[in-house]
Amino acid sequence: MSVSIHNSGTAFQQELAATAQHLATVLPTSVAQTIDAGITQVAAAGTVGHALQAGQLAPHFTLPDAGGQLQTLASLLQNGPVVLTFYRGNWCPYCNVQLRAYQQILPQLAQYGATLVAVSPQTPEHSSLTASDKDLTFAVLSDVGNAVARQYGLAYGVGTEVGSALRSVGIDLAAFNGTPDDELPLTATFLIGTDGLIAWAEVDANFKQRPDPTALLAALAQLPTAAPA
Repeated sequence: MSVSIHNSGTAFQQELAATAQHLATVLPTSVAQTIDAGITQVAAAGTVGHALQAGQLAPHFTLPDAGGQLQTLASLLQNGPVVLTFYRGNWCPYCNVQLRAYQQILPQLAQYGATLVAVSPQTPEHSSLTASDKDLTFAVLSDVGNAVARQYGLAYGVGTEVGSALRSVGIDLAAFNGTPDDELPLTATFLIGTDGLIAWAEVDANFKQRPDPTALLAALAQLPTAAPA
């Protein structure tokens, strides 16, 4: 696994911190404590250790995008490197910060011939809302049942307490995901080279932490096949 890069000085990390501060003022204390305890449990369980790492072959997938069109990793890799990011859902404020930030670096990704796709366990309907609500112009894919997340070693059950805490504030995972499992992917971003190998991986048990766009671009610049156009 790559070393986590969380530069507190960047605007992106500052926005994540501001999101955390805002949620601390609006979430009931008991809910916030339950969610934080869930993060601790996921970390203690060693779930991150099951995630795929740099140097491993990226599992291929076929998933529908927000418009219902099927996207395959094989076809995406024909155009250049692929940035594959897994997020929790449209309801997750931290995910929204990340998705908007990655939207802003699309021109830089394009200079390297890279394609960005985001994957969540949401139904296609909710994936469509994610794309439209945030004016995203990259593909937002729907991995109902976390089948692809499982292949990448990311799927985990949030547990009864966290699931109940989320529902108490209006976040019903079953309604968003179309399954009763209360299962999510770890937040993760993979850079996949045209050879199909994972060149860089950033996975965290704490969903409040996300890889900075600058770290992603730095990793992309190291790919021998990703010379700037």
